Amino acid sequence: MIPHETEAARFLKPIRLSAYTLATCLGAGLEATREALRTGASGLRSAPFDTLDLETYTGQIEGLEQVCLPTALAAYDCRNNRAAERALRLDGFEQAVAAASARHGPARIGVFIGTSTAGILQTEQAYRRRDPADGSLPPGFDYRGTQNTFSVATFVRARLRLEGPCSAVSTACSSSAKVFASAQRFMRAGLIDAAVVGGVDTLCLTTLYGFNSLQLLSREPCRPYDARRDGISIGEGAAFILLERADDAVEGEGVWLLGAGESCDAHHMSAPHPEGLGARLAMSAALEAAGLGPGDVDYVNLHGTGTPSNDAAEDKAVVGLLGSAIPCSSTKGMTGHTLGAAGAVEAILTVLALADGRIPGSAGTREVDPALGACYQKEGRPAALAVGMSNSFGFGGSNCSLVFGRLPRAA
Repeated sequence: MIPHETEAARFLKPIRLSAYTLATCLGAGLEATREALRTGASGLRSAPFDTLDLETYTGQIEGLEQVCLPTALAAYDCRNNRAAERALRLDGFEQAVAAASARHGPARIGVFIGTSTAGILQTEQAYRRRDPADGSLPPGFDYRGTQNTFSVATFVRARLRLEGPCSAVSTACSSSAKVFASAQRFMRAGLIDAAVVGGVDTLCLTTLYGFNSLQLLSREPCRPYDARRDGISIGEGAAFILLERADDAVEGEGVWLLGAGESCDAHHMSAPHPEGLGARLAMSAALEAAGLGPGDVDYVNLHGTGTPSNDAAEDKAVVGLLGSAIPCSSTKGMTGHTLGAAGAVEAILTVLALADGRIPGSAGTREVDPALGACYQKEGRPAALAVGMSNSFGFGGSNCSLVFGRLPRAA
């Protein structure tokens, strides 16, 4: 359905997703990801990581130890920026950005990247190598280039030779969903013509032991929406999308960002509002920005972490706003929860669902909790999809929903 005009929608024209790419535990690039979605495979493994001594499953991007950054950017070398480099090389993405830079000029392309832990692993390892005499950190440790939250954003900007506005968003699990809204605002203000948005997060002990201390870490692959769900599995992810403002959208011409909605319910430091208030506000705002109604949504990629409280709260929000007939699923049983990268990773999974006409299944989910009312899909299946929503809800009640669509005629 074409978005109808509302007060918000008059100022928010659809934005073209010109190129996108990702690397997760499902594999490197779009084709590997599509194959995993088709077969319902999960990338979660009980594989060792660093010095971790916990009984849990993680989703690791393979081969990061062998990734080398360009020599001129060696100061940024850490696992997180290696994941970024891994994804930037895939699916012709850097070539697409270079072409956009030639069209618009490098100063007219912004960079907006979400992350939660950035390069904390690098700092953890540096502390193990402190000087035994005075406790000083090793001389090769570069906080600014590695752990600093802005590190990944400035690395991506330098790596792609862009000169436009640049920012890092760190709002826990909504980080790389909110970057879409940031880019949209900059475009609406006329400051940029295009943007590279995305999210990067990689494993570190602070995250793994931290979630374990909150009793939120599952000992098995996570089971979103399952009657016996007991926590999350943490994964790694790097995902990037090139957004471009365009005057015309024609039938069959890819997938577009139709709207973004944000909210902050500030209910609790780590628990969601029990009635899903913030989640519902974000979804409502995204639909209003898109000029759509609840009945226009064909599929929802749920935040779906696999914890009892998060799934229950999101379910109340989804059913309360969209009803109980719209197909929903969580892909975190495949990728794990990629934290600050989850918004961008799952945005691309939603876009692939629209582009390929296939609703993703939910790896790991065995028996859907009968107390939950949404139309949850355990198995993937073909479907005619025009509009998809992707939800990302973070600690502290920082929420973001994105609406994507295929436009049937000129926007």
